[in-house]
Parts: sequence; structure tokens; C-alpha cells
Amino acid sequence: MKTVTLNNGVKMPQVGYGVYQVAPEEAERCVLDAISVGYRLIDTAQAYHNEEGVGRAIAKCGVPRAELFIVTKVWISNAGEEKAYASILESLNKLQTNYIDLLLIHQPFGDYYGTYRAMERAYREGKVRAIGVSNFYPDRFVDLQAHVEVKPMVNQVETHVFNQQMEAQQYMEKYGCQIMSWGPFAEGRNDFFKNETLAETGSRYGKSVAQVALRYLLQRGVVLIPKSTHKDRMEQNLDIFDFELSAGEMKAIEKLDTKQSLFFSHYDPKTVEFLISLGR
Repeated sequence: MKTVTLNNGVKMPQVGYGVYQVAPEEAERCVLDAISVGYRLIDTAQAYHNEEGVGRAIAKCGVPRAELFIVTKVWISNAGEEKAYASILESLNKLQTNYIDLLLIHQPFGDYYGTYRAMERAYREGKVRAIGVSNFYPDRFVDLQAHVEVKPMVNQVETHVFNQQMEAQQYMEKYGCQIMSWGPFAEGRNDFFKNETLAETGSRYGKSVAQVALRYLLQRGVVLIPKSTHKDRMEQNLDIFDFELSAGEMKAIEKLDTKQSLFFSHYDPKTVEFLISLGR
């Protein structure tokens, strides 16, 4: 598996398995399937309500813990230094592990500075190997990284061919932060799986639209966590290392970028109101 090196020297697999919207009762089976076909990075979150299933899979999979890279995120309802720290201990318990490989702030709302201090504490104590953020737009990311002691190592943001995050990635690279994609398939929106540019490109390599979309992000240095509950598709999503897109093909796919979210904007007050309501 290809890896990226974070700003503290920790190596992170560039392709992993995400369990967003995987039902709690399905999480154990799905993660065991993902590990069995070769995934070593597993991405979950407190808000997904399936950390326990991920933990059971970690305990049962037979792969040494040191070979796995487990990611979870602190939710808005646990914002603030003391609450966040307590929630980190709870996540460790649910995941049945002594340490988390990467811990992120899930959303930039509530007392996220307090949350980050709790994460720094857990990092110094060896309970976490790397820390970072999720859904931090460039303005909030730049501000946060300037006012913390341990610089964010990862920022997980909506990243796919229709919202490619070019500017955001430039700011992350400027400050030594790794970009990580959520929603690399945009959940099928905008006729994702019927896109002509991706389909025509894939036909040259015998690859699917999904595989081309993942390969494009891979070549841009993005960490990916595609999700599927089907084992055969898990395998397909991992089968992207035996071909390489040309400069011309990369340029053609770059033109698909709308620079707009297909889900929500943190600049929209209604979105902020909704997310804050989930944290109460």
C-alpha cells in the first residue's frame, strides 16, 4: 500500500476504508471484509455511531494492531477541552485499542479550540499518534494552525472531481498538512458514475468511472477513504495502483471542477444552524 508521511513522521496509507453511513450492526462485517481484501486504514467517527463495530473488527481481524491505521473524529456535542478529552477515552474503549492513529475535529463549530487542546494532550500522552481537523475551510484552517502548539497533520474535506479543493490543498501544503478526501464519489451526485470524461478515460485502461476518479485524486497526493458495503466493490476501489493517468487526462479531469460543494457550505448560516443543533 502506498503511504504518505505526515508532518510528525507518521506514515499513513493513502487509500483506506470509510464507514460513514454504515449501519452499526453492519460495521463489524464491513470492516472485516475491508481488512481481508487489503485495507489497513479504517475511518470512523463518534457521530457515525459505529465505533463499537469497528472495534470488534479490529479485535477479530487477526491483523496486528501496528499494521492498522485507525481514524476517528470528535463530534460537536463533545466540544471543549474536558468533554472532548473524556470522549477520546470513550472512543478508545469503543475501538478496543490503546491508541488512535489519527484523531480529527469533525466540524469547526463549538469550542473547537478547547477540543484541539484535548487532542494535543492525548497526543502528548501517547493515546493518539497524529491529530488534525475535518471540514475546516482555508480561512479557519489557517487561523487554527497559527494558534496551536501541535500543528494539524491532516484536514479531511469534501474532495472529488466536481469539488477538487485545489486552493485548499495549496494552503494545507503551505503549512505542512495532508489533505484527505471524504466523499470521493460525491455519493453519486451530479450523475457521477455516468460522467463521460471519466468513462472515456477508464475505457483506455479497462477501469471503471470510480477507479479513474480515485486514481485522479491519488495522483494529486490526496488520501482517500471510499466506502462500500459490498466486498467486490471494496476490492475494485483498491485496484487503482496498476495504471497511471497521463498529464493530458489529468488536465481533462481537472476541468470537471466546479469549485462548489455538492453537499453544504459552512459559509451558509442555515448550514451552521443545522450543524450546531446536532451538537446540543
